[in-house]
Amino acid sequence: MSTLTKQDTFSPLLEAATDNFNEQRTLGKESFLSQGLPAVKEEEYKFTQISRKLEKEISDFQSAKPIELTKELVDQSIYEGFEGNVLVFNNGYFISELSDLPEGVEISSISKKEDLNIGSIAKPEKDAFAALNLASFQDGAFISVPKKTQITAPILLLSFFKANSGQVVQPRIWIESGDFAEVTFIEQSVLLGEETVFANKVVEIKGGLNTKINYYRLQNEGRLFIEVSNIETDIHQDSQFSAVTISLSGNMVRNNLNLNILGSNSVGNMYGIYLLNGKTHVDNHTNVDHTVPHAESNELYKGILTDHSRGVFNGKIFVRQDAQKTNAFQQNNNILLSENAVINTKPQLEIWADDVKCSHGCTTGQLDEEALFYLQARGIDKMQAKGLLLYAFAGEVLEHIETESFQAYCTNLVQERLGSKF
Repeated sequence: MSTLTKQDTFSPLLEAATDNFNEQRTLGKESFLSQGLPAVKEEEYKFTQISRKLEKEISDFQSAKPIELTKELVDQSIYEGFEGNVLVFNNGYFISELSDLPEGVEISSISKKEDLNIGSIAKPEKDAFAALNLASFQDGAFISVPKKTQITAPILLLSFFKANSGQVVQPRIWIESGDFAEVTFIEQSVLLGEETVFANKVVEIKGGLNTKINYYRLQNEGRLFIEVSNIETDIHQDSQFSAVTISLSGNMVRNNLNLNILGSNSVGNMYGIYLLNGKTHVDNHTNVDHTVPHAESNELYKGILTDHSRGVFNGKIFVRQDAQKTNAFQQNNNILLSENAVINTKPQLEIWADDVKCSHGCTTGQLDEEALFYLQARGIDKMQAKGLLLYAFAGEVLEHIETESFQAYCTNLVQERLGSKF
């Protein structure tokens, strides 16, 4: 029997948490024990054998405690050019003393909140890792943006990870936004130490009416980082939610991003780039649930893979029977630069309404040799020409980042990776 199929493997996690969420934790524990971690043949994790990876890499299934952090380290870790407020997380624990809190926004440790309906958006029965987090997370943040509040500067969610013997870190963040509010979040993580870390993150986002929320992520933690994240948001009437995920490194990364379209005249956007080398494995699973008429969703993910890296894209769009006049678009494009690189892609549509405009598709291929020859014929070095073509392919996603400093920072990282920076 696999170690991870034994209930006692997770007992230290499941029995450690005590706070205001007894009812939700019980639900999470029951859901996790009934599902268990994904088996080898489970369809949703068919190409991402996360259970095997954890069994091999993680020797101590206990929650990692906070480490010593200094203000100097925090300041050094913020990406160059950032201007805004910073929320600091230490192995999942929210550290207000090292944070720069924005005015007019309620922010606190999530463990101090009472009557917060966690697990109502990222439901534990949907995913075993979401259930495990609900049952056993130690801390995180509660963020509430009041009605009609427009936060013009971005809020940086800066997380530090360090664990002994491959321990588990389980951040949890609840974000709620009042009607007519506007806010942008940027997620950046820093891995410290020389031990493998498993991060099991859940972010629940509850929008109001006529709100605008941007959520940008940079995944560049390196070869010792294993991550599963569940980010789910409720999008209400006249609102817009946009997510951009930039995946550059990691050991094995699984991103579950779910949008629930619950109000008319709303828009949900999902964009992503994954530039993978070495043996990095990144799996993007997305889900858009259109439940009401007159709403829109847009999705574009692009991947460039080389060496022995592996990418997975699985996108689902559901259009319910009442969701007439829906516009939903999904596209996944990939370039393979190595014979050993692998991409598994599966865009999906399930439409129950009859008056909609929906499309989906995917492409996988190699670099355009004719375009490469065209540039070389005009005096451009082959490596430079290759870098320019690759950036032209990937750069389209970066255009959807509205925060100029973060767009510039990610552009620089992407250009360095692709060899298109001169």
